[in-house]
Amino acid sequence: MTKTLPVLLAATLALSTATATALAQEAAQLQPLDRIAAIVDEDVILQSELDDQIRAIRTQYADRLDQLPPQAVLERQVLERLVLTKLQLARANGSGMRIGDEELNYTLNAIAQNNGTTLEGLTQRLAADGLTLAAFRQNLREELTIQRLRQNFAQSRIVVSEGEVDAALAQANLNTIQYNLANILVAVPEGATAEQLATAQTKIDGVKALIDKGEMDFNAAAVRYSDGPNALEGGDLGWRTMDEIPNGFTQLLEQMQPGQVVGPIRGPSGFQLLKLVNQRDTSAAGAQTVTEVQARHILVRINAAQDDATARAKAQAISARLAAGADFAEVAKETSEDTNTRNQGGDLGWFAADAFGPQFGQQVTSLTDGGISAPFRTDAGWHIVQRMASRQTNAADENRRAQVRETIGRRKLEEEYNRFLQEMRGEAFVDFRSGDRAASTAN
Repeated sequence: MTKTLPVLLAATLALSTATATALAQEAAQLQPLDRIAAIVDEDVILQSELDDQIRAIRTQYADRLDQLPPQAVLERQVLERLVLTKLQLARANGSGMRIGDEELNYTLNAIAQNNGTTLEGLTQRLAADGLTLAAFRQNLREELTIQRLRQNFAQSRIVVSEGEVDAALAQANLNTIQYNLANILVAVPEGATAEQLATAQTKIDGVKALIDKGEMDFNAAAVRYSDGPNALEGGDLGWRTMDEIPNGFTQLLEQMQPGQVVGPIRGPSGFQLLKLVNQRDTSAAGAQTVTEVQARHILVRINAAQDDATARAKAQAISARLAAGADFAEVAKETSEDTNTRNQGGDLGWFAADAFGPQFGQQVTSLTDGGISAPFRTDAGWHIVQRMASRQTNAADENRRAQVRETIGRRKLEEEYNRFLQEMRGEAFVDFRSGDRAASTAN
């Protein structure tokens, strides 16, 4: 178990995230003679799925429909998103990743709690949006499956060295300034011809001219013209530190003022326009005192070979041994499936209570020193934790290292996962049956 911030879906997923796409399952059930919008390897995208996705977006932009691209362009953008969704689900299923009913129920209850309601209340809110709980569950299962694929990708391919952390910390000013960014991407294929590059250059120059002349604001231009995955969000990239920004943009940002747009910038994916929406200084005044705990744990993972119910039963059996007086460290060496801590008797060292996520943090803080928890579940699996000691400490330096390590990891993950998606897309058989590419050759 590493001290990187896990990508948690259950505790933070907004209700609207899943409702936007769950309409597709409803429509598929109501339209037995549905047309096929695209063939994606051995799967299909139904026209109803595409139509409901577009309808959800148009509802989202109800008060600013003029910002949306023409119908044909919007359909192409949404269809590409659905293609990538199908490809990710196929890759996850092929790797044995499954979201069981127990895990799904656990997440549904967490979503209901986060939205200040019960499961019954959540069902009523879905019904008010014209959705059933069954459709919402199916869509949520798919989102969790893709989330697990992304997490496994990060664990297997993303490594942040201490040298990288040291180098980032050496530039102290870069660790306190955050930048709110947006971008517009005109993509070019790998190995693009001179003609393709020229066409892309002409397009991005034209978009920049519209923005410079005030004929269209940046967000509207992103929705209408960008090929980026964040196009329908107006190109929004959110708040980022320098550690989360590709090196090619860092020098530009240091010279930019909020509201300024630069580019076109030639990158590996194509031509980009970059906008600095705003910036802020997040440096804290004075020392930061936090409560740290020293603990050890036993982990029983949930994976293709061990479903949730099996993992839970195994954790309960281990808990019974500990209750009977077995030594925690010895049992951890024997049974824990966390390869990073097993040989140390499950020792996690000293850490801030929330370092391993909210569920883990709640269990640790509820214990007294020496106490052992009952089995509990996180995204990693089923845990049993023993709190050994606690202390108050000025953790500013260590917290900064952890934050920098996490932000570098997120930046690397974004770059590598986008490349991974492009590779899957390039290798896939995709035959469009709808829209302005319906007559094109399968790719």
